[in-house]
Amino acid sequence: MNSSTPSSSAGGPGSADPTGPRRSSKRPKYSRFTQQELPACKPILTPKWVISTFLLISFIFIPIGLASLFASRDVVEIVHGYETDCIPEGSRNDKVGFIQSSLDKTCNRTLRVPKEMKQPIYVYYELDNFYQNHRRYVRSRSDHQLRSPTSEHNIGDCGPEGATSNRTHIVPCGLIAWSLFNDTYGFTRNNQQLNINKRDISWKSDRDRKFGRNVYPKNFQNGMLIGGGRLNSSIPLSEQEDLIVWMRTAALPNFRKLYGKIEVDLQAGEIINVTLQNNYNTYSFKGKKKLVLSTTSWLGGKNSFLGIAYLTVGGMSFFLAMVFVVIYLIKPRQLGDPSYLSWNRNPGGR
Repeated sequence: MNSSTPSSSAGGPGSADPTGPRRSSKRPKYSRFTQQELPACKPILTPKWVISTFLLISFIFIPIGLASLFASRDVVEIVHGYETDCIPEGSRNDKVGFIQSSLDKTCNRTLRVPKEMKQPIYVYYELDNFYQNHRRYVRSRSDHQLRSPTSEHNIGDCGPEGATSNRTHIVPCGLIAWSLFNDTYGFTRNNQQLNINKRDISWKSDRDRKFGRNVYPKNFQNGMLIGGGRLNSSIPLSEQEDLIVWMRTAALPNFRKLYGKIEVDLQAGEIINVTLQNNYNTYSFKGKKKLVLSTTSWLGGKNSFLGIAYLTVGGMSFFLAMVFVVIYLIKPRQLGDPSYLSWNRNPGGR
């Protein structure tokens, strides 16, 4: 054999010889990462380790769940549905006709405070069966128009309602703004009015970045079909917080949105008189409306789900730990020799 003839492996794929002919190959470039040779933690799950892990999870999750439940329990809520009670008895067979008529929609309701409510007390309106998450509804807006006065002509996504009226662009355009919630609430206690603070009820990032300080409503709700509330044309969109709150669309068909804050304490047993304007048409789609007054805790509003979830995971972990303890004590199983594991062997395989 001629010694000058290169061997069949010279210059082949993966060859370290830089002078050999290069061939196309799908073999990845060698590295400890691609070959999975990096140091790794490979614990041996002995019964003691498994039982200890489950007990640790239960000792962490159960206290957190109890604290969450206690925090939710301390939140005081008043929830009052009024979509039926605020329709006159003679008009309840034709609720849609009443809400679309020019009749007076003023409605007086009475609320009793069940427990002491510390300020601030948050006032919400709650809507059921309203699908703000519908794809066509969510797309019907123009973010460029909301930010800049020079983009009022940017109405490409604003259909099918509220793009133009009388051949003039509408600001803000789109279904979301057009369907703005327009029920109003007023509260009195002992014949004294309770002020509702409507400042800072929206996200600061929305006010500063999504709604322009020099963008004003224009030609809004001037068409033949009125969808919801009106806007003050002398106030820029960045200060119209009812609109900003409404345009942050909800992910679920049942949702609450912040209306304002009452910044005085309410004592247990007090009677709160509510004067509301029942203007918003939820009757066409069999929706429901509720007025909600709520305090908060360190965890937020009233929500027992988080506490129940933590307790469930912690309880299941504790139960499994006890099951493994019983099995380990009653019917123990001899463990294998970990020195035979592949990652415990020496390079020579011995």
